[in-house]
Amino acid sequence: MSWTHRARQQLLAPWRQLPLLDRWLLAELIGPLIFGVAAFTAVSLSVGAVFELVRRVAESGLPLDVAVRVLLLEMPSFLVLSFPMATLMATLLTYSKLSSNSELTALRSVGVATWRMVLPAVAIALVMTTLTFTFNEAIVPRTLFEAKNTLNRAIGRAVAGEQKDNVMFSKYGQIEAGDGSSERGLTHFFYAQRFNKGVMERVTLLDLSRRDQRLLLSADRARWSEADAQWEFLDGHVFGVTEGSESSTTSADFDRYLYPLGSQPLQIAKLPKDSNSMTIGQARTAERLLREASDLQGARKLRVRIQEKFAFPAVCLVFGLIGSSLGVRPHSRRSRSQGFGLSVLLIFGYYLVAFVFSSLGVKGALSPYFSAWLPVVIGLGGGMYLLRQASR
Repeated sequence: MSWTHRARQQLLAPWRQLPLLDRWLLAELIGPLIFGVAAFTAVSLSVGAVFELVRRVAESGLPLDVAVRVLLLEMPSFLVLSFPMATLMATLLTYSKLSSNSELTALRSVGVATWRMVLPAVAIALVMTTLTFTFNEAIVPRTLFEAKNTLNRAIGRAVAGEQKDNVMFSKYGQIEAGDGSSERGLTHFFYAQRFNKGVMERVTLLDLSRRDQRLLLSADRARWSEADAQWEFLDGHVFGVTEGSESSTTSADFDRYLYPLGSQPLQIAKLPKDSNSMTIGQARTAERLLREASDLQGARKLRVRIQEKFAFPAVCLVFGLIGSSLGVRPHSRRSRSQGFGLSVLLIFGYYLVAFVFSSLGVKGALSPYFSAWLPVVIGLGGGMYLLRQASR
């Protein structure tokens, strides 16, 4: 027996240990699943990336090989979107076909329970859930980062991670009034036109921490000084306004000006702007920075997005249970086109509900945990109800 043959036997050993029923149903599911992944990825990739890259090639002179590389790097992000949809379509089409061919009726006649028929679909859905989470956390942030870098280098823009345009940081806290009272509001606003290898360029800082006094600081460059634990502004101008009975204005040029704002602007500049391009660790870091800056709304939004990073892969399990429960019903007859259409309607309905709950979480009407996980719980509850109805 050759080495390759022995290796093949070892790889197939776990598969052969599965019951014949599971092997048969899994084999029926894999084909439609691959078709669904390919179909949904092709549609979403065409709408979300191909048309824009073709426009850049035609209008901006983007090299074709760079466009192809960017497309390949962006593909994992669209694959992740297709996994839940493909799981739904594969389970729905497979079980509908088996039901229309009376194969599921034959299984019922020999005492096989409906939940037992659906078990392979749930197993496939769990595998797709794990795959979705792995892609979202380990692959998609890196490929999107590289895709953005590749595109920016080709068109001469700042490279993310080394350079970033339009760095903004807002700090909230108590604003002091002249009579000693205070109220919560925006205390500082920091803006840099460009972040270049640790140095902020063309920087503006607005200090609103006192109601009767405004401070505007503008500098060519600014950098975080670890030794002083302050921002070091270089070659700039400071402008102050004092309000009240004796209003006055002051202004001065400076070569070096130290200001105690904190290092949060530097840390934020090093993070991706889009939460979808962040890993969970990066999103938690950004949430902590916003919380430390007392930007409660921004921090709450990121907490919702963090929970959604955990909840989104579970959509595969929801769709797998719903699709198999609909397809396993007696006399269920659907063509591929009908299954595709029903899948689109179910997907649209689920994501509409998820969007509503996400908005409620961002606004603070629901906790981040509930806003992210309630659509999953509702979906699983609906799938269990459909499965129970199909078992009657």
